[in-house]
Amino acid sequence: MKVLVVIVSYNFVPWLDKCLKREWPSENGVDIVVIDNGSTDDTVKLLKTNFPQVKVIENGKNLGFGAANNTGMEIALKEGYDGVVLLNQDAWIDKGCIKALHDAAQAHRDYAIVSPVHLDGSRQSLDKGFAVYTGISTIDELPGEDIVEVPFINAAIWYISTQTLRKTGLFSPIFFFYGEDKDYANRVKFHRMKTGYVPQVFGCHDRAHRATTHEHELRDARIYWLTEYCNLNYSLPRAFALSVLAGIKKCAQSLMKGKVKDG
Repeated sequence: MKVLVVIVSYNFVPWLDKCLKREWPSENGVDIVVIDNGSTDDTVKLLKTNFPQVKVIENGKNLGFGAANNTGMEIALKEGYDGVVLLNQDAWIDKGCIKALHDAAQAHRDYAIVSPVHLDGSRQSLDKGFAVYTGISTIDELPGEDIVEVPFINAAIWYISTQTLRKTGLFSPIFFFYGEDKDYANRVKFHRMKTGYVPQVFGCHDRAHRATTHEHELRDARIYWLTEYCNLNYSLPRAFALSVLAGIKKCAQSLMKGKVKDG
């Protein structure tokens, strides 16, 4: 096993210990690269001082989540890795998780994206997004299969083989932050491959701290429509209809509620 863990960082300090001071970095065949998007805190200094096993690439500015991850994936392709684990800076995984994901991808070559079960930061409950995508609400409902197909899992913890990267490509630069994972999953489907998770291994995604504002909600809606418009699985008329008409529907709903500015 030769796997490269790619972490895109921006003011990473609050999660450094949780993300990197775990047992999993000691797994044989696992290397770690942090692509820093111009952090303004002590991220780079602490990485170089406390985590000498981690390779750090300083962008000097915020290139966006997708573009920075592409840097790590390009390294994996050039240096002969079996695959990459894309790991959010606010996520962490259990010991043995990487090997389990690698082995599952090797055993099920039709799966392009393989992920563990996503728990929240407390480790007591499923991540809300993961629960929605998988259709299960509690840990007790996890199935017993080796791997389970789902329509989508967000890219907080993804294993992708380099074989898949060569076939499907990297993240689209159209998406600066958010939407790149949905677009990639659409492209995976276009290539008749699958997205799935391994019910026996776990990772945590600590995103309950994120403040959701009205501006963020409007931005997320716009990004969703863009992923629909770029979806290779649709004809051009259908892509246009699903993206543009969805926006018109949202506008009408806002106006009906008296939210003229939103409309």
